[in-house]
Amino acid sequence: MINPNPTNHDSITSADPITPVTVPNKPEEKPLQEPLNRPPSPSSSSSKQEKTSTATNTRTPDSSIIAQTTTTTENQNVENVIIIPPSPKKEKHLRRKFDRVLMPLVFCSYLLAFLDRSNIGNASTAGMSSELNLTDGKFQWLLTVFYIPYIIFEVLAVMWKLVPPHIWAASTVMIWGLASTLQATATNWEGLMACRWFLAMAEAGFAPGVPYLLSFFYKRKELGLRIGVFLSAAPLATTFAGALAYGITSSHTTSISPWRLLFLVEGAPTLLLSVILFFYLPDSPDTAKFLTEEEKEIAKTRAILQSGKEGKARLGSLDTQEIFAAFESIQTVIPALMYFSCNVSFSSLPVFLPVILNSMGFDRIQAQGLTAPPYFLAFLICIASTWLGDRIQQRGYIIITLSVTAGIGYVLLATREEVSVRYIGVFLAAAGVFPAIANILPWTLNNQGSDTKRGIGIAILNIVGQCGPLLGTRLFGEEGKPFYFGGMGVCAGFMFFNAGLAGGLRWYFVGKNRGLEEVERGGGEGGEEGGMGEREGVRGYRYVL
Repeated sequence: MINPNPTNHDSITSADPITPVTVPNKPEEKPLQEPLNRPPSPSSSSSKQEKTSTATNTRTPDSSIIAQTTTTTENQNVENVIIIPPSPKKEKHLRRKFDRVLMPLVFCSYLLAFLDRSNIGNASTAGMSSELNLTDGKFQWLLTVFYIPYIIFEVLAVMWKLVPPHIWAASTVMIWGLASTLQATATNWEGLMACRWFLAMAEAGFAPGVPYLLSFFYKRKELGLRIGVFLSAAPLATTFAGALAYGITSSHTTSISPWRLLFLVEGAPTLLLSVILFFYLPDSPDTAKFLTEEEKEIAKTRAILQSGKEGKARLGSLDTQEIFAAFESIQTVIPALMYFSCNVSFSSLPVFLPVILNSMGFDRIQAQGLTAPPYFLAFLICIASTWLGDRIQQRGYIIITLSVTAGIGYVLLATREEVSVRYIGVFLAAAGVFPAIANILPWTLNNQGSDTKRGIGIAILNIVGQCGPLLGTRLFGEEGKPFYFGGMGVCAGFMFFNAGLAGGLRWYFVGKNRGLEEVERGGGEGGEEGGMGEREGVRGYRYVL
């Protein structure tokens, strides 16, 4: 319905309570390409070269949008847009659609990525080291070399914004699937090193950028749980990785070595997944093929509230000014150090836990089986803690609690001789490390106020954070048996250090929020009302504590 009076909202049904939100056009942002929901007219296409101005006020009942625009068709400048958010019921329905299509794709991708990167330990147990004459030092390098390209190519996380996601995801998954599978053909240490290099390079372009991709589909209070579900694939994969590897390598009916069969069987599903991602992974919420036109309009509304742009307009470019602003902010630097601290433990635990359990007196099969319960607990806590963080909007306290829990676990492993107590320490370590990382990532994205800042923030987080495994993968050498006091002490120290960083960052955000409240009480300008601030510079925006 066209309302001739832009300030008269009498034609709007009041079935649902609505809160008008004004989103001013920012000079540095790419403007909307068309006035929202304005029906196309024959004259509009013929007058693209003419410099004309039009004013419209459009109501679309399906997506609950009012668009009051003043547009210059030559430059397509939208001076003012008034958005009425969709009803919570419709938003919930849209989220469930994203959850049914998007989340299984990224979850399965990360699960396979974790299997492909960590099955090197199971392959060694199945005879790879003896067949290729690998010394302990050479095997350590097979673990370490993975993280060198992973660090170098972390910056590729921003490619999710510059390249259509379905193309980027399919390409990276295909490359690491090939690299993982080709490990089965290696005849020497050098061949394995080359495969591990390309495996890491491709994974660096995929997994670290997925939380950034999810931030395009979910709002701030919805994002944490989805990142938690995505990252929970790591402990879940580790839960059954040992049993899967044992089932594959214990077969004596094939003519090839068991470790080669392991790489072939676990690499093939990744190649298949790359094809599925190409055809089914959506590029942006408002262009997703599985959404109706009404749902796409709702998705556009959510995107504008979050970034000031429609979903597809958020892709393809970075704001140079905001890149430098991201480098200068505390909320970019401190989470990167936190991620480094957690990754020292995160990288070493899946690889060396069977060895640690074996040193407690369990045989190889028992050790593989006993790794499953701690990781399954970590899987559950990843999801539960991120859900709780979304509900209470308190990430700092959660990360502090999880970090201290993991630190205590490592202390028990280093200082106690009783097998039962040390096994409890394994539970505490796994239940603290994995969920802590699952909460650091959404905390980073929640407190970067624009798409560009989120992209740079997640790239820096991973570049710095992935240096942690360079240390973590070298902490549990043969000389440390049976208690690995040095390795356990380093992991415990970093987890306690992580708790301190989380406390300091939370204190910083408390001060920032007080400053924002004072500005608003003093009559400071803001674009949004009603506490719906999804991005910096609008009224109601607050940092997540």
